Amino acid sequence: MTSSVPRLVIAAPSSGSGKTTVATGLMAAFAARGLAVSPHKVGPDYIDPGYHALATGRAGRNLDAYLCGPELVAPLFLHGARGCDIAVVEGVMGLYDGAAGEGELASTAHVAKLLRAPVVLVVDASSQSRSVAALVHGFASWDPEVRVGGVILNKVASDRHEELLREALDQAGVPVLGVLRRVPQVDTPSRHLGLVPVAERRSDAVNAVTAMAAQVERGCDLEALLGLARSAGALSGAPWEAPLGPTQKRAVVAVAGGSAFTFSYAEHTELLTAAGAEVVTFDPLRDEQLPENAAGLVIGGGFPEVYAAELSANEPLRKAVAELALSGAPIAAECAGLLYLSRELDGQPMCGVLDAAARMTQRLTLGYRDAVAVGDSVLAVAGTRMRGHEFHRTVVEPGAGAAPAWGVRAPVRRVEGFVQQGVHASYLHTHWASRPGVARRFVERCRTS
Repeated sequence: MTSSVPRLVIAAPSSGSGKTTVATGLMAAFAARGLAVSPHKVGPDYIDPGYHALATGRAGRNLDAYLCGPELVAPLFLHGARGCDIAVVEGVMGLYDGAAGEGELASTAHVAKLLRAPVVLVVDASSQSRSVAALVHGFASWDPEVRVGGVILNKVASDRHEELLREALDQAGVPVLGVLRRVPQVDTPSRHLGLVPVAERRSDAVNAVTAMAAQVERGCDLEALLGLARSAGALSGAPWEAPLGPTQKRAVVAVAGGSAFTFSYAEHTELLTAAGAEVVTFDPLRDEQLPENAAGLVIGGGFPEVYAAELSANEPLRKAVAELALSGAPIAAECAGLLYLSRELDGQPMCGVLDAAARMTQRLTLGYRDAVAVGDSVLAVAGTRMRGHEFHRTVVEPGAGAAPAWGVRAPVRRVEGFVQQGVHASYLHTHWASRPGVARRFVERCRTS
């Protein structure tokens, strides 16, 4: 089976060059023309896909060659892009920056090669003129397998500045597909872990995406970009599918959402559903009870530290979560979920499922991790290997329970997380598409607990 979904990868020489503005604006501009746009993000980031979803009306999906393996990148892409007219993939960091110490693995360039997709390089031109040609030439020639099909110049000061840049780039042989002028920054506020998620600023986020689309529409040659997307090579293979499990006796799985718990991969819900779960979302900031007949609970990542007082004030729900845990029901918690299950967060009472205290710090913990299940749990049997990602400015003390969740190899060998009764809680974000058996095992435990 082959597919020729038109597609572009939006990359940059470094972070902060403007690729999120260009990628999101491009998605929205194409969607405004009536095209069905499939949005994707290279790497583990949960926040940018929320803006992508707002721009396109479709779930933003991640393509992470470290978490899922290179062999799943194209199938996951084809799954997300099914039925679409064009796909736009936003890169991560600089074009050739990948997992530390792993060469090109998980870099934007790596994913572009796996997708056989042309790359559009977004260059911050604010402090250069002729030097831009050397920069672009270097990026375009560094890896012959990466096809840089065009450049979008960002933060261009004037007509004269644009003229100098274009003259220089004529010699580099890479076409200029867009020029964005220096304008007041689009209102996309950030805090300790990046952009503020869409769910926390819905109307303002809509306005921000509209502004990005207008900026791209004014400054970019959309027809040329569409033509470049159509030049992408055919992809062989079938789209990824969530493996089907038993359909009888569907188990209700409650999944935390709302402003405090915004980090979730779309494939997780799809895997749970395919495995035989009825997935019901609830908001721990507003709902005082878990969904009716909840047999299991999934609490992903997010920002409970921002909403600690509000989460603590919802005492009925905290008690309901503690009672569910006490019953032995399966509970899977990642990062924010770990904090919520702890005894307290920054002095505010939480669910008290885990005898641990969480607090904010100034230190950022960030990076990919190789992990192995220390013992049996509702997610995995002992010895199961998974790759994950940590991204937080909090600590939990102690960092591991009597039965830890994972043994982690990097940056130092350690154990972390908690397994007790039906609870599996850890800082590690994982992508279940790499291990579909995790969802099947969890739903089966929900069915039988």
